[in-house]
Amino acid sequence: MPNPSPPFIPFARPDIGQAEIDAVAQALRSGWITTGPQARAFEQEFAAWLGGGVQAIAVNSATAGLHLALEAIGVGPGDEVIAPTLTFTATVEVARYLGADAVLVDVDPVTLCIAPAGIEAAITPRTKAILPMHYGGLACDMTAIFEIARRHNLRVVEDAAHALPATSQGRLVGALPSSATVFSFYANKGMTTGEGGMVVTFDAALAERMRIMRLHGISRDAFDRFQSRAPAWYYEIVAPGFKYNLTDIAAALGRVQLARLPEFARRRQQLAQRYHQALADLPLILPAAAPPGETHAWHLYVIQLADHARVTRDEVIQALSDAGIGTSVHYVPLHRQPYWRDRYGLKPEQFPVADRAYQRMVSLPLFTAMSDAEQDRIIAALRAVVR
Repeated sequence: MPNPSPPFIPFARPDIGQAEIDAVAQALRSGWITTGPQARAFEQEFAAWLGGGVQAIAVNSATAGLHLALEAIGVGPGDEVIAPTLTFTATVEVARYLGADAVLVDVDPVTLCIAPAGIEAAITPRTKAILPMHYGGLACDMTAIFEIARRHNLRVVEDAAHALPATSQGRLVGALPSSATVFSFYANKGMTTGEGGMVVTFDAALAERMRIMRLHGISRDAFDRFQSRAPAWYYEIVAPGFKYNLTDIAAALGRVQLARLPEFARRRQQLAQRYHQALADLPLILPAAAPPGETHAWHLYVIQLADHARVTRDEVIQALSDAGIGTSVHYVPLHRQPYWRDRYGLKPEQFPVADRAYQRMVSLPLFTAMSDAEQDRIIAALRAVVR
């Protein structure tokens, strides 16, 4: 009989243990499964973890959080927001929800984060906000971005979907002086609630607006209304809000994952370092490390083929697939996506760095449930095709 194929190694696999299962089961047995005590405790614990008096608002996705944040700072029809082309569409589609326009700019060739010089060149009288996305878990140059925002009186809303627990300026992303920062708890992120996210802000007025808009524009917290021992049926709709609340089932999972975040971060650092050491002699451009004293979250490990590599990106992806290894590409830049390309008449030559990186990049599996043996298989398969 032929030897069986080795087990498939996916691009990502959630790290769920018995503690998470028990917490979700307890939430299910509690009789309160929508937004309630677990969601409130999750917000409090997340805010305490970031520190500094930040307020946290749990939401059902990072996309929802970005929408709430832009709405709260007043983005609307006729406004522009600046964001990198090398990101997922969620970063900027929320601007379109509000009738605003996205202005896409190129990225830094080393970090693949938004290029500050590109931001400066893209500012117009219509610009309302800058949306940096911390690519792969490496924080953007927030010193430069905050200085640009200060000089032009612009808001900063950070897309931190990749950035838990990255640091910048010696502080955790989420504890920086932005208007708001939005984290993702999607299944492949640094911690997960299955689907979900968290918006954080130091601005009490923005936090209040986002809480109201999170649940239909109701003026009272739904948890308080339904937990009250006194008659509390009356509520007021003060704005045409959304349905963006996080369930207690998801929050119970998130609370356990948050407690495990230091463990997760250490394992991601170990896996990234093993990749660094094993791939250093290949014709590859390896992802940039964090500056001295800062922390890289290592959500992604994105390699690029060097100019002298004798294989193409697609050949690498196919060879790894043939070896039973899942990969991805982060991302097809937005300037190549039909909606954004056609709406704004975008061309690849406007974004030379992002476009060149896209054509030679591969995201390798990087998840905390990966064993050393699985990573060794990935490394061996990659070395076999890239020589």
